[in-house]
Amino acid sequence: MRPAADRWSLADIPDQSGRTVLVTGTTVGGLGQFTALELARRGARVVLAGRTRERLDETRAAITVEVPAAALETLVVDLADLSSVRRAAAEAAGLGPIDVLVNNAGVMGTPYHRTADGLELQMATNHFGPFLLTGLLLPQLVASRAGTVVTVSSQMHRVARGAPLDDPRTQHGRYRRWPVYGQSKLANLLFTYELDRRARRAEVPVRALAAHPGFAATHLAANGQYGRARGGRATILDAAIKAVSPNRADQGAWPTLMAATADLPGGTYCGPSGFAEGGGTPHVTTSNKLSHDETAQRRLWELSQEVTGIRYP
Repeated sequence: MRPAADRWSLADIPDQSGRTVLVTGTTVGGLGQFTALELARRGARVVLAGRTRERLDETRAAITVEVPAAALETLVVDLADLSSVRRAAAEAAGLGPIDVLVNNAGVMGTPYHRTADGLELQMATNHFGPFLLTGLLLPQLVASRAGTVVTVSSQMHRVARGAPLDDPRTQHGRYRRWPVYGQSKLANLLFTYELDRRARRAEVPVRALAAHPGFAATHLAANGQYGRARGGRATILDAAIKAVSPNRADQGAWPTLMAATADLPGGTYCGPSGFAEGGGTPHVTTSNKLSHDETAQRRLWELSQEVTGIRYP
């Protein structure tokens, strides 16, 4: 891989031929689709992972229009459902070594809902599901001899007043969707830093990095509020987000692509370089002090092991 430049661009992505990349959350128009598109454009075998076969087929078709020879595979997985994650990981075992796992899928600002596992929906989708998926795919990441795990966080991690360390199956006080979302994005960073440290201590050939898209024009907000991106108020909100976003959705994917392909050390956090990191070309950035609390990292890891039933590395 080429060294990361001070001002990274898509032109810095090296040839990806012979590499397998699994990207979660690849709905058309979102960060995952554009992440997958650019990697496929450069020769990677890209595994599109998402909740429904219909959505995956739409994304496959959209990418193939731009890259007719794209090597694409699909994997149905609902990260809010731990049994679905286990089934998907069992199916993914047939892929062989995985060079990069991009934990991109997420929900934002959803109404209060408990999953089949008894978990709050945002924490289940944004943290516990990816934690389990990463652990189940770890042997395939190790088999690549230089596996990379990139988890997509958000500047909203800064609104969290504390790490989400309470019993995740019990509601503590009134549910407030945005603070919970902030905690789930903080969890992404706590997980990344703990995974990278554990991998180094265990001498496991896997790096963990994180990225955030800034303020990108995706369907995430509308999907979170209304469960859809089009129709009625969802269309209005989606249009409003696009009108004020400094980054297009494809630009929002740039920090993830930088983290996935640049020669960066584990524990690196990538984000836009513009004003307040809302947009612009990606660079190496920093997360808040709370995300670097090693006690919180360790406690969240132990809690996540208990919830998901997996232990690694």
